[in-house]
Amino acid sequence: MIMSDKLYVIPQTAEGFNVAKAIQKAYPNTWIEELKETNKTASLMANAWEKEQQIVFIGSMGICVRSIAPLLKDKKTDPAVICIDSTGKYVIPVVSGHIGGANQWAGMIARAIGATAVITTQSDNTGLWALDTLGRENGWETETAGGTMNELIACFVNKKRTALLIEAQDAGTRRLLDRVPPHVQRVYDIEEVKETEYDLLIAVTPFIHAYRVPTLIYRPRVLSLGVGCRKACKTEGIADYMAEELMKAGFSTKSIHTIATVDIKKDEPLLLELKERYGIPSVAIYTGEELKSIEVPNPSAKVEEVTGSSGVSEASAMLSAGTDHLLLSKQKGKLSEGNDFTFAVAIEANAEVHRGHVEFVGAGPGDPGLISIRGRRFLEEADLILYAGSLVPVELTQCAKAGATVRSSADMNLEEQIELMKSFTDRHLSVVRLHTGDPCIYGAIGEQMAELDRLNIHYHITPGISSFQAAAAALKSEFTIPEKVQTIILTRGEGRTPMPEKEKLHKLAASQSTMCIYLSVGLADQIQEELLIHYPPATPVALCYKLTWREEKIYRTTLEHLAETVRANNLKLTTMIVVGEAVGNRKGLSRLYADEFKHGCRK
Repeated sequence: MIMSDKLYVIPQTAEGFNVAKAIQKAYPNTWIEELKETNKTASLMANAWEKEQQIVFIGSMGICVRSIAPLLKDKKTDPAVICIDSTGKYVIPVVSGHIGGANQWAGMIARAIGATAVITTQSDNTGLWALDTLGRENGWETETAGGTMNELIACFVNKKRTALLIEAQDAGTRRLLDRVPPHVQRVYDIEEVKETEYDLLIAVTPFIHAYRVPTLIYRPRVLSLGVGCRKACKTEGIADYMAEELMKAGFSTKSIHTIATVDIKKDEPLLLELKERYGIPSVAIYTGEELKSIEVPNPSAKVEEVTGSSGVSEASAMLSAGTDHLLLSKQKGKLSEGNDFTFAVAIEANAEVHRGHVEFVGAGPGDPGLISIRGRRFLEEADLILYAGSLVPVELTQCAKAGATVRSSADMNLEEQIELMKSFTDRHLSVVRLHTGDPCIYGAIGEQMAELDRLNIHYHITPGISSFQAAAAALKSEFTIPEKVQTIILTRGEGRTPMPEKEKLHKLAASQSTMCIYLSVGLADQIQEELLIHYPPATPVALCYKLTWREEKIYRTTLEHLAETVRANNLKLTTMIVVGEAVGNRKGLSRLYADEFKHGCRK
């Protein structure tokens, strides 16, 4: 079953009908059945069941259960059924809690109508992963080894010793790592999983292993299969042959996301055969010119003469995966005369798992409570935290694990910072480079990333809340005004670092947008002079010192008094200047809540 946004509601009483209307108000894609004869409940249930609709019954649990009892078949195919008492106090998932989405819908409906959701599923109540739906939710194929799905789930929910092996990363694995249960230990190699130490292994992997403990295997779609072949190559037996060879090499066909080749091969029957046999969702076709630029480990002059590329299978696999290396280099096959074919495998670049890793984390404006959940997790797991000196409160690093190294970069140049990070990644350890606000705004990460690229060190960025957002919150301001100001400019004054001519302040000021000026309080006189060319002297200004820190101070003034206010309060670094009519505005109201913008409900 796949959870949809449609609800079929059967109320038993007038009181229940009012509850149904409240649900419909929150979820407009709701059909309410006006039940005039209660003896028709079973037939209405059966009709909705046949159409695989999500059923919300409002009335007695006994009537609900008796009505659906003859319809029950299998938890994998039965639709979600939820029962709500007629007063709307309790919302109870009855059937298909996980797979059909009844648990999730029960929580959503309860929140919408101010009720209590009564969830009896153990994994939901203990905050554990829902292993039976994890694959479907993340687009992973699911396999088991050494036990049935129910046996493995029972082992997990009973909090037996569990290892987590992630050998390919995607959005799903990042969500897993955001909430790892205490009884789960992450491992980085299958050899670490010993039967004396673990009772269960959860593996997210495209690779085939011999498992020594009961294992739940998820197959993410992260592999690119590059294919080349003779013209009109006969397909008989090739799919089976490739599958066997891939298995011998340690790759699951269930993890192939894309089949890739050159354009002159796009109509070959072999491509369609492989796509259908392996259930491959995507096909990538490249020109010979595109593939020509890819350097392959096993070039062929003959292939280059025909296709323009010196290696179709290898080049197309790498180009499709966005990587410069292969997991499986070119394999040649020929099951009958004149029907030669080749294949190669690459893993998508963003799916590769690197034990040595640098995570740039946006610390937010200063308050430790404003860092993201993911950023906090990286800090807690890091072997090295390198934080941006006086710009980042040291309190943000106090969640470091025992034994972690925590260093300020205030007295380090770029070369020293990179050398320190490399000393950790070379030992397969994790590094957090902690920047104030969001790293992409005056974060000086460009030159760091260039060096990491040069050294082939893997990195990723976790965004943070910028100080301009903290300023809007502190000023209780919306930085846009309908029909007056619809643009926010993030910029700085021209100090030692020259500004491009087209971005000089007096030119940006011509729009009279809301302007947030970073790193420039020491240039207050210059800024005031340039902005007054276009902004009226009475334009509101806010000087925001150390936003969200304990020392936070905000000074409100007007543009004509900007420099004077800076001097009077001895404002220096870590002060943002906000200029514009939107600062503190309450007159320009949005039309968002006008009647014509409201969502209509339907029966």
